[in-house]
This record gives sequence, C-alpha cells and structure tokens, in this order.
Amino acid sequence: MKRFYLMAAFCTCATTGFAQKPAHTDSSYNAKYSDTIRIGSILIIKKNKKAKSDTAIFINGPAQVKKHSRVSTNYGVVDMGFSNWSDQTDYSTAGSYLVNRPGYPSISSSDLKLRGGKSMNVNIWFFMQKLSLAKENVNLKYGLGLELNNYRFRSPISFKEDGLIPYTVTQTNQPFIFRDSVSFSKNKLAADYLTLPVMLNFATSHKPGKPAFGLSFGVSAGYLYSQRNKQISSDRGKHKNKGDYDLERFKFSYIGELGLGPVRLYGSYSPKSIFERALDLRPYTVGVRFSNW
Repeated sequence: MKRFYLMAAFCTCATTGFAQKPAHTDSSYNAKYSDTIRIGSILIIKKNKKAKSDTAIFINGPAQVKKHSRVSTNYGVVDMGFSNWSDQTDYSTAGSYLVNRPGYPSISSSDLKLRGGKSMNVNIWFFMQKLSLAKENVNLKYGLGLELNNYRFRSPISFKEDGLIPYTVTQTNQPFIFRDSVSFSKNKLAADYLTLPVMLNFATSHKPGKPAFGLSFGVSAGYLYSQRNKQISSDRGKHKNKGDYDLERFKFSYIGELGLGPVRLYGSYSPKSIFERALDLRPYTVGVRFSNW
C-alpha cells in the first residue's frame, strides 16, 4: 500500500513539472513578439518591432539584438562631369600677367573661353562615409579624394612660369600668359587637388518599389598639388609643361548632390578665383556620381 502511495505521488510531481509554462509564453511577451520560432532553449524572433534589427535570438535569457551601425563607408566613388569657370576679370588692370602679341588685339575674356564639352572634371574619392544623425533620414557625409580638372581653351594661349617674355628682350621671374604664334589641336590647363568634402544629407526612407530621394549640400576644401599646361600642335608636337602658373594653392567650394534611386548628380562652385592675382576666374563643375549611396 505504501508503495502505491509513493508511485502516485511521484507521477503527480512529474505531471506538474511537465505542465509548467515554458519561458517567454505569457500574453504580454506574445503581444510584443508575435512571430517566433523555438528550437530547444533557443528562441528566434523573426520580427522585432521594438528594435532596429529584424531578428533577435534568445538563449536561456534576454534577447541579444545586433543594432545597425550609425556609420557606413563607401570606397572608390567616382565622378565624371564638366569643368568651367565664371570670368569676372577686369582686363584693364591685369597688368604684366597678360603679354599681348604686337599687332594683335589685347588678351581679353574671349581668349580664356573654354571648350565646354571638352573641359572635363573627374573626381576619385578614396572613401566617403555617412554618419546617421537622425535615423537614416539626416546624415553627415564626408570623405577624401582627388579632384582632376582639365580646362580646354579655344584660343592659342600659353602659360609660362618665368623666363624670356615673348616678343620682347625682357626676362621675368614671374608667371605670365601670352597669345602664342602656333595653332594647337589640344591646349589645356590641368589643375589637380587633394580635397576634403563635408555635406549634410537628407534622404527619404528606402521602401520596396519606390526610388529613394536624397539631397546633400555643404563645402569642400582642396589643396593644389599639380598644375600643368599640355599642348599638342603640328609645329611642336606634344608638350606637357609643369610649373607654377600663379594658381591658388587652396580652393574653397560650395558643393551639392542630388540623388533619385541609382542616379546621382553632383555640382560645385568656388566663390573665389583659382588664380592668385590678375585673373578672376571662379570655377564650377557639374556631372554624374557613381556611388552606392
């Protein structure tokens, strides 16, 4: 009889133990996490509306949720577009920087007009980073890269760092521009900068089937590390003359970017001349940006 009572008590305890509620099955928990899968002691939540991550995992304890990083990085961003400038020069006060050829009109704005379709701008950004300031809708964008500008001239003007002034017997140790005596098939001034851009970015949320819209604007600071005058003619062949042609070492620009889905446009404008003296030529660029965001 005692054995019968002991067996009955043991079965009652075992049944009570197996009938206990498993962890995380209360109504408040199910309301919070409605789509779950349990594998032994592991609970996988497919959708966690309270967290930024889509998946959370419970292993005999609270959820281990991996949140999205606020910083994302994009490497090897490339821009391709056009370079030009706004000519604000007062040619009556340009002085000795412009050397006029005897018997020809004085150098004017028409001599410094560019071939718009052949004056190219290529930017190679080593990296660009985006720091989220308010969810993913407001971001700080910044980077580091190279700005490569080629200014193609219509007229046969040439740049010299110093030396004998053409059409005279005078030597100078200052840069100057003169109208040359030959016709060039290619005549360009190249100016290359190491540049740091900083922008404030506003973007819409990414929704399936709808292209995201983004708008960025800010400033950039560039350091001139190379300047050269490259010319090609039948008389002289190909010449690439490196030197100091009186260009400003630092360039400050206002910059902007417009994005609609995978298409991104960029632009820049410098409110100050790229030349140190005499010429007041304010450069601007516009083109297409190849970037993941």
